[in-house]
Amino acid sequence: MVEGLQRVVITGLGAVTPIGNDVPSYWEGLSSARNGVAPITLFDASRHACRFAAEVKGFDPRGLIEPKEAKRWDRFCQFGVVAAKQAVAAAGLTIEAGNAHRVGVAIGSGVGGLLTMETQAHVLADRGPDRVSPFCVPMMIPNMATGLTAIALGARGPSTAVATACAAGSNAIGDAFRLIQLGLADAMVAGGAESAITPLGVAGFASAKALSFRNDDPATASRPFDAERNGFVIGEGAGVLVLESLDHARARGATILAEIVGYGMTCDAYHYTLPSPGGVGAAEAIRLALADGRIAPEQVDYVNAHGTSTPANDANETAAIKSALGPHAYAIPVSSTKSMTGHLLGGSGGIEAVAAVLAMEHGLVPPTINYQNPDPACDLDVVPNQARERTLDVVLSNSFGFGGHNVCLAFRRLR
Repeated sequence: MVEGLQRVVITGLGAVTPIGNDVPSYWEGLSSARNGVAPITLFDASRHACRFAAEVKGFDPRGLIEPKEAKRWDRFCQFGVVAAKQAVAAAGLTIEAGNAHRVGVAIGSGVGGLLTMETQAHVLADRGPDRVSPFCVPMMIPNMATGLTAIALGARGPSTAVATACAAGSNAIGDAFRLIQLGLADAMVAGGAESAITPLGVAGFASAKALSFRNDDPATASRPFDAERNGFVIGEGAGVLVLESLDHARARGATILAEIVGYGMTCDAYHYTLPSPGGVGAAEAIRLALADGRIAPEQVDYVNAHGTSTPANDANETAAIKSALGPHAYAIPVSSTKSMTGHLLGGSGGIEAVAAVLAMEHGLVPPTINYQNPDPACDLDVVPNQARERTLDVVLSNSFGFGGHNVCLAFRRLR
């Protein structure tokens, strides 16, 4: 962290997830090892190689989104706006004419409105171009979760959207952190949102051999770091945080949950989907986050891992953590909440940043569920199957995306 930059703190959290549609229920799900994976209900998946996912259940945007508006928004936008409104309400942040230009929004998404794109492609093919919805383009473009959130909140400051695949949510949070550090905003509403559990989304990831095909036992399919892991489980939802400069938060008497102190990002420049061997790029992102936050490896108390449950990611991420943290990697818990929520793609960084802050607040490390068979290539303490009490002062959150995007965020208890 460079001298003269603003310190940045977190004052509000919002979450719509496969294990809870607000922050208290999400945390209760994480701490009690709730499994969000089940057979797909959003469409008829009977012909698909993978027939299960981590869907958001019982989601009802009424009360937070006007019903007429909701019909014009893709599902990922609904998730993003609801999570953002939760976070702003929790932060007690009032956005009005006098400060609107100093409050911004940054919400990342890996694929944007895939459901809209897919649905309208069928309309085009079956009914012709004149029948395509006039809302098709604004519903499907990935920046619209940011745009609609800004409209809903009246936030007129910096507005940006990141589409770095599964690193998008973390990139959005990191970019928001930088904007506040540089004095370009007083507050940012930042995170990730995704809804790609569609026929095309599931078929595409299945064809890429990225998904697990445990149709006979979907509840155990997401098993990060386990020797018998065979692919990720696609999930959906959104996680959003309110970030503010420390001075701004203190001036308005806000409750401060944590400080964000480090942001590291790199690119593997190696392959479409595979991580670079040995997690070289991921390790460098972790080192950059530590250096940015002036954190020694020995000060890290917990890593919320990317932990996708794919053979390549988990082994390479383990190598990356060991490379960046050295022997200290063996002394700390490294768990994957994707074992419970599935993989939210661009939304993952959002809900996992929320999880990292909550873990610090509650002094409880979420578990990696479904862990049964140790893998010598994944030999860190993955907190098997049950949450663990532990005082946490420094927490890292990793996110890695197709195309080689690597992000690490570093959070610290305010001192």
